[in-house]
Amino acid sequence: MQKKIAALIVALIIAALANVNFPDVVSNGSDTKNAGTSTSSGSSDDVLAQAYADRVSDLWVQGSGRVDRVLADDNEGSRHQRFVLELNSGQSILIAHNIDLAPRIPDISRGDRVEFNGVYEYNDRGGVVHWTHHDPQGRMTGGWLRHNGATYK
Repeated sequence: MQKKIAALIVALIIAALANVNFPDVVSNGSDTKNAGTSTSSGSSDDVLAQAYADRVSDLWVQGSGRVDRVLADDNEGSRHQRFVLELNSGQSILIAHNIDLAPRIPDISRGDRVEFNGVYEYNDRGGVVHWTHHDPQGRMTGGWLRHNGATYK
């Protein structure tokens, strides 16, 4: 059990160190100093699979997947753009992207690849990643989504 906790702590530290400040929307080719790094899909899939198996929540994660389903926006309280990603491992995760704090991803479709950096919360369907936006109070770096060469933060 201590090895699992240590592995999750290491993954959290790596995700925090890999996280860089991005403007709200950045074309990947136009701002090379803020290009950032991505966790390889194998290791991020492993971290997410372990978090799901251990029912871990409040874990910063970074990875990518293909859009499996685009859902209706959640308009109760803070508005969220929602879609389900399928990871290379087969695990599904819901992305809940706060569109009151960050630009919505336009024209997202089934089959599109999306990279993410945010906070994982366990649920019995594979989990949810949220905090895919800047911190409006500036206390932490915040998360982001990447789609078709643009970063949404």
